[in-house]
Amino acid sequence: MSFRPLQDRVLIRRVEQEEKTAGGIIIPDTAKEKPMEGEVIAVGPGARSEDGKIHPLDVKVGDRVLFGKWSGTEIKIDGEDLIIMKESDIMGVIEKTALKKKAA
Repeated sequence: MSFRPLQDRVLIRRVEQEEKTAGGIIIPDTAKEKPMEGEVIAVGPGARSEDGKIHPLDVKVGDRVLFGKWSGTEIKIDGEDLIIMKESDIMGVIEKTALKKKAA
C-alpha cells in the first residue's frame, strides 16, 4: 500500500466482530452494525503547534483502537475499505492484555 497520512491523521482497518452472540445465535449481515474497533495501519508525522514544532501521535502502527460510530472518512485503497480520521477522533487504545481476556 502506498498511502501516507498527513499531520495528525490515522489510517485504520476495521476489525470484524464475531458473527455469533455469546448464546450461539448467528447474526445476519443485514443486522450487523459497523465495528467501532480497528487496527492502525498508518499514521501521520503529528500535529504542528503554533511555534512550528511537530508533536508526535500517541497511537502507532499495529495498535487496536476504539473510535466513534460516525468518526472519520471511509476510503478504498487497493480494493480494501479503510477509514482515515484525526487522532482526536480515537477514543482509546485497547491493551493487548484486554484482548487476551476477551478471547478466553
